[in-house]
Amino acid sequence: MTARSQPGVVASAGPEIVAAGLTRSFGRRAVVADLSFTVARGGFLALFGPNGAGKTTTLRLLATLLRPSAGSVAVAGHDGRRDPTAVRRAVGFISHEPLLYRDLTARENLRFYADMYGVADPAGRVAELLERLELGHRGGDAVATLSRGMRQRLAIARALVHRPRVLLLDEPDAGLDARAVELLGGLLAEIRGEHTFVCSTHDLRRGLELADQVLILDAGRAVYHAHGTLDPGDVLDVYRERVREGALV
Repeated sequence: MTARSQPGVVASAGPEIVAAGLTRSFGRRAVVADLSFTVARGGFLALFGPNGAGKTTTLRLLATLLRPSAGSVAVAGHDGRRDPTAVRRAVGFISHEPLLYRDLTARENLRFYADMYGVADPAGRVAELLERLELGHRGGDAVATLSRGMRQRLAIARALVHRPRVLLLDEPDAGLDARAVELLGGLLAEIRGEHTFVCSTHDLRRGLELADQVLILDAGRAVYHAHGTLDPGDVLDVYRERVREGALV
């Protein structure tokens, strides 16, 4: 399936995400090197690349969870260096770590984040998300008692609770059971027009179903960048040609 413009995507006069010369080094090694791209409001950027390519670091830089060694990030009109708090309020981040409090219940976790972000009608928003992610029956149970798939679904609800303008997804279906993967795919399709997305994944087919922009990373550098109609076969050929290690589904 080729990527295409999605119905309901909001046009914008300016980009929602701007990365300019983005670099992050640990010691002498640049994990991300001179990376530049923009994502329009309502756009969907898919990040592909082998393990260690810099995908997770790129997402953490966009979320201001890491500071760049050089270059800049702006999200929703806010500069990541000058106003990281405003960037974080505009972003929902779904990663390998669910960022949940294991001793609190599912409902208490979502209520904590809803209150932190000043969500209007937090109880209603929490109830809505628990039902949407098929967790309503486990809302009163401690996170420690939930399965891996349920915890990841709850992490998705946590990322959505404040209705962020931008969603950053770091291999969001990694480790999920089949039902959780199905729910996640349906949810992403449902909310495709409500947010701007950057998603790292090893699954080319899934990534291109929603993406209107592709960036392939290898050793922290962009080796391929394309917009518009994206043919999975062409992207896979480029990946195999330009990436030294790793494979896509």
